[in-house]
Amino acid sequence: MERAAVVAAALVAVLVSVLAPAATAQMDSCSGELPPSLVGNYSGLACQPVWNNFVLRYHQDKNNVLRVVLSTMYSTGWVGMGFSRDGLMVGSSAMVGWMGRKGLPHIRQFALRGKSGSKKDVAVDRGFLVSNDHDHTVVVSQAKIFVAFQLRFPYRLSHQHIILAFGSGIPVNNKLSKHQDKTSFTFDFTTGKTFADGAFPYALRRAHGGLNLFAWGILMPIGAILARYFRRMDPLWFYLHVGIQFVGFIIGLAGVVAGVALYNKIQADIPAHRGLGIFVLFLGILQVLAFFLRPNTDSKYRKYWNWYHHWAGRLTLFFAAVNIVLGIHVGGNHSSWQIGYGFNLAILLVAVIALEFMLWTRWSKDSAPTPTY
Repeated sequence: MERAAVVAAALVAVLVSVLAPAATAQMDSCSGELPPSLVGNYSGLACQPVWNNFVLRYHQDKNNVLRVVLSTMYSTGWVGMGFSRDGLMVGSSAMVGWMGRKGLPHIRQFALRGKSGSKKDVAVDRGFLVSNDHDHTVVVSQAKIFVAFQLRFPYRLSHQHIILAFGSGIPVNNKLSKHQDKTSFTFDFTTGKTFADGAFPYALRRAHGGLNLFAWGILMPIGAILARYFRRMDPLWFYLHVGIQFVGFIIGLAGVVAGVALYNKIQADIPAHRGLGIFVLFLGILQVLAFFLRPNTDSKYRKYWNWYHHWAGRLTLFFAAVNIVLGIHVGGNHSSWQIGYGFNLAILLVAVIALEFMLWTRWSKDSAPTPTY
């Protein structure tokens, strides 16, 4: 029994000695300082361990310029970070850094067009990443390599497919040797969270954006246009207005539910978007309640109800439009969303301007009051 106790204690001691340093290394992987040569241009970066000994430091400014310092243990060879549109290596662009045989730093962009490893499939100085070569550098310090670069994106980067890889061979004439190991994942540049490829809820994010855009950005503006400009179609305009706004509210509510589910999954820290969404939903609920609390047309309170209903509706549509634009921006959606919603806004604005002009023209000729509902 005593011998068994001694053996068990020894095993526990070995496990503690092995596992504790690993845990400490994981916790301290972001605590080390950057080499002095990187402090000027790459200070103030967020830090996140992402894979094995790889640590990603990053910051994205208001001009959508992404500063990155990728670091890992290093003796020789190359280290690369790829940006992919679909999570696949083929079709991605990568920033690759290494120290040459003469001790000179190298960092180049490669377009990954195939898997053969030839210069045609791994083309140097090609790719879709927009960068400034003077802002790139590679530093080796304390057995670690730091690959630092800056990229400019056309939109704010949020959930991005990332590929990390390294090889033991030093590139000759900018030809990369086959990688020893690689990984791919989705990185959230707004929260610092890492998702295994296929784990990020893209469908839920599309549902949240699509439902809210259709409800608050299309249906409800159409319902408001009917109420203001088509009252001569009495009482058809009233039933269409109520029906469209009610359907829009239900769809918008579904979009909010999708947003709550999305937040619970990714814990995205976007207080402005979330706060505006809550405010718009609150105004929408007040508009629904106002319908059931509508006083009679001959009531002395009717004019106050009209004033409240009209201006609360305008505020709802305005802040909904602002939040849709903000959601497209922080969601990192591609230009198709921006173009689509921009085209929708343009049509609505042109229609409102034309109908408003026609309304004022009709009012100037006909001073008869329109029925109030």
